[in-house]
Amino acid sequence: MKFTKMHGLGNDYIYVDGAAEEIFEPSRLARRLSDRHKGIGGDGLIIIHPPSNSGVAGRMEMYNADGSRAQMCGNGIRCMAKYLLDRGRAEGPELVLETDAGPRLLRVISRDRHGRAEAIEVDMGTPRFLRSQVPMRDGGPPDAPAVDVPLPVEIPLRGGKHSLIVTGVSMGNPHCVVRLSGMDPFGAALGDLDLPAIGPALERHPAFPERANVEFIEPRNRGEIDFRVWERGSGETQACGTGSCAAVVACVLGGLCDRTVRVHLLGGDLDIRWDKATDRVFMTGPACEVFQGEVGREWLEGAE
Repeated sequence: MKFTKMHGLGNDYIYVDGAAEEIFEPSRLARRLSDRHKGIGGDGLIIIHPPSNSGVAGRMEMYNADGSRAQMCGNGIRCMAKYLLDRGRAEGPELVLETDAGPRLLRVISRDRHGRAEAIEVDMGTPRFLRSQVPMRDGGPPDAPAVDVPLPVEIPLRGGKHSLIVTGVSMGNPHCVVRLSGMDPFGAALGDLDLPAIGPALERHPAFPERANVEFIEPRNRGEIDFRVWERGSGETQACGTGSCAAVVACVLGGLCDRTVRVHLLGGDLDIRWDKATDRVFMTGPACEVFQGEVGREWLEGAE
């Protein structure tokens, strides 16, 4: 089976052409391929399917590293667009891709000297932040915004149960945004947070019936925020596109940031704009192809 390894700011995925390869048990395949010690290594698997109609360039089917299905990935969809554009399977500068969260419009912002797509803008859609839309079930009214909500969390660190202030946002997938300054006694700096200890407790919190991507953020000023993420089904990753959008929405709702923000992630920067006129969030960032390869059928069909 042929594959292509790609990443957006270090958020890396294994891409397989669904039109050219027979793919059985994609959830199991995602776990085997994503293993960084015994497989190719990545934050998950993205299968590129042919378009279902003439108005789109392709369909993205995405799995996290643990094999769970995901609705949407901002870094992953930029890389899929680059894959299609660079191979002449989409013309650009605009193209539409289907996802489990609905269609997404993408636009090429810049190309390298060889004409390959380099920076891409994604219309990430309209954010949702009512509890019923996230979804978030913390006991509050379903039709009320999940903004700055105190959430009791059982964390196996420094005494067990703590109350954290969180904001729930859906960008087609569920997010729990936590501001660092409200997280005492977990650390004075974002880099000091023990995400493997804290992240799973929030990802799998009973308040999030679909589990949650968890963003830990701290604004530098009204136009910049620092960011780390614990991704649902993958753990800590170098970047998260939908998470960056959710973080900016949470900061705007909390009065902490303006609507155009540069998000500083471990893998680099993303530019996020929540357009007031359309209520849509736009994300701009790079996409990079790393290498291509093949894996043997015998290995693919072997025991995990």
